[in-house]
Amino acid sequence: MVKQTIQIFARVKPTKKPTADYSVDCEEQGSNLEFVVPRDLADGFINNKRENYKFRFQKVFDQRASQEEIFETIAKPVADNVLAGYNGTIFAYGQTGSGKTFTITGGAEHYNDRGIIPRTLSYLYHHFSKDSSMIYTTQISYLEIYNEAGYDLLNPQHEASHLEDLPRVTIMEDSDQNIHLKNLSLQQSANEEEALDLLFLGDTNRMIAETPMNEASTRSHCIFTIHLCSKEPGSATVRCSKLHLVDLAGSERVGKTGVGGQILTEAKYINLSLHYLEQVIIALSEKNRSHIPYRNSMMTSVLRDSLGGNCMTTMIATVSVERKNIAESMSTCRFAQRVALIKNDPLLNEELDPALLIVRLKKEIQSLKEELALVTGEQRSDKLTQEEIQ
Repeated sequence: MVKQTIQIFARVKPTKKPTADYSVDCEEQGSNLEFVVPRDLADGFINNKRENYKFRFQKVFDQRASQEEIFETIAKPVADNVLAGYNGTIFAYGQTGSGKTFTITGGAEHYNDRGIIPRTLSYLYHHFSKDSSMIYTTQISYLEIYNEAGYDLLNPQHEASHLEDLPRVTIMEDSDQNIHLKNLSLQQSANEEEALDLLFLGDTNRMIAETPMNEASTRSHCIFTIHLCSKEPGSATVRCSKLHLVDLAGSERVGKTGVGGQILTEAKYINLSLHYLEQVIIALSEKNRSHIPYRNSMMTSVLRDSLGGNCMTTMIATVSVERKNIAESMSTCRFAQRVALIKNDPLLNEELDPALLIVRLKKEIQSLKEELALVTGEQRSDKLTQEEIQ
C-alpha cells in the first residue's frame, strides 16, 4: 500500500453556554471549521490581527453529531483495514473537558452514548460470527500512562485500590528498534461480552479526578489495544494486526484551571508529554528531518508506529466553542493541521504460523521418503508416525 497522510477530523462539543462566532462549512472533499475572533479594542485602533481563522478537516462534526455517526465515519473504515491485516490507530486530542473520553469510550447513562471502543468491539465480533472462511483470535491490552509511568489496567493478579497497586509497565527496545512493553498483559477475549468486561475493568482502574475545567477529568493517557490474528483453516499464513484506540489526557493551562497539589503535578506531566508529542509531530512534518524524538516520553515511544510508521492513523480533534475556550480550541486545530502533514507507511502484516509450517514441512518430508522408497524398493525404518507429524 502506498504511503498515506494521517486523516484528521474535528468534533464540536455540544454546549448550552454562549458560544464564540464559529461556522462549519461542509464540502464534498472535506469540511472547514472557521472561528471569528473580533479584534480587541484594548490593543488600539491600529490592529492588524486576523479576525477569521479557518481550519480544514476531512470532516467536521457539529454539536448535533451522534456517536453512531462518529463510529460509522471514523472508526469503521479503520476497523475494516485492521480486519484486512493492517495496523490502525485512532486518537482523540483536545483540551480538558472537550469530549475526548466521551468520543473514545462513551457515556454511561444511555446505550446510544457508547463510544468508539465499545462500538468497534461490537462490530469486530459481529464480523467474526458471520465470517466462517477465517479463524480469528483476539487479545486485549489496556495501558495507562500516568505521570510518565505505565500501568497495566487489566492484570487479573492484582486487586487495585490505588493505581500504584497495578503492575508497572516498562519499555524495552530490540535491535530492530521495535518497542516491547514489559509487564503489559494480553487478555484473551472470545466474544464481545468478555471484551466489554475487560473494558469495564480497565475503566474502573483509571485515574480520574475533578478539576475546575471538568467534573470527571481523566488525568492520564490511556491506550486500549485490540490484537487480532486471522487465518484460513489449514493455512500456514497468518495475519496479525493491532488497533490502538487512544484517549489522551486533556491539554490545559495550569493558570486557568486554578488547581494545586497533586492535580497541579498531574497537569504538568500531562502538558509536558503533550509537548513531546507536538515535538514529534513537528519533526515528522519537516522534510529531511533525520532524528525524530520518540524516546522523549513513554507515550510517543508506544505510539511510534502510529506516527510515521506502519499504521493507518486517524486523529479526532475535540473542540469546545464556548467563548472562554476559543484560544485552546484554535490551538487544537493548529495541532491537527500539522498532524495532517505526516505520512505513514501501512504494510500488510502477514507471517507464517511456525506450528503449521512445521507440520507442513514434516508432511513434505514424509511424502519424499515414501517416493524415495518406491523408487529404490527399500523399506525405510525412519518413517514419521502420525504423532510425530502433528
